[in-house]
Amino acid sequence: TAAAAGSAPGAALFFASYETGKTFFNKNIPSPAAAQMAAATFAETMACLVRVPTEVVKQRMQTGMFNSMFVAVPTIIKNEGVMGLYSGFGITVMREIPFSAIQFPIYERMKLVWKNTQGSALAPWQAAACGSIAGGFSAAVTTPLDVIKTRLMLGADAQGHKYTGTVDVVRRIVADEGAVKLFSGIQPRVMWISIGGFVFFGAYENARKAIMGK
Repeated sequence: TAAAAGSAPGAALFFASYETGKTFFNKNIPSPAAAQMAAATFAETMACLVRVPTEVVKQRMQTGMFNSMFVAVPTIIKNEGVMGLYSGFGITVMREIPFSAIQFPIYERMKLVWKNTQGSALAPWQAAACGSIAGGFSAAVTTPLDVIKTRLMLGADAQGHKYTGTVDVVRRIVADEGAVKLFSGIQPRVMWISIGGFVFFGAYENARKAIMGK
């Protein structure tokens, strides 16, 4: 599927960029939290180069527009150009950057406090738990951005009326469905990102120890 095809490259690009960015920003930004936010911002922007086309194809397949990614990709390129695969890139970056800018400083801080409290390095499962909590909280507060991103990627509302941009999406959701609709899907979003965060950060910590020895 589109999600499977894009998830591994997107995750690999993110963490490679995050570790590179963290090394650079830690040398140039005095505040550890600010350096982590800058590294996460850089990493998310790079990862979105893979993540956005994946999301565009996935969303359109889920709505029944296409039954295969091998049909979806060439059709989108033919009808909309290559940039059609990057529909919603701006709002995706706007969603992912706040998400990671919140998540990673919390994650790194929780690890540090837990490490200092127990007096030894954390096991991968402990770091994974920190990532799960940080991810769940970040998912909750960025849900409106996710709703907006999804609408932009679909391109039109249920009646087929096209969206013209982020402001148009927000205005029409609030006017037609109520502001609470901006938090649509918050419960499953928090649940799945919390679960995914545990697996994601557990794998990340294991890989980092294996590759970098720390």
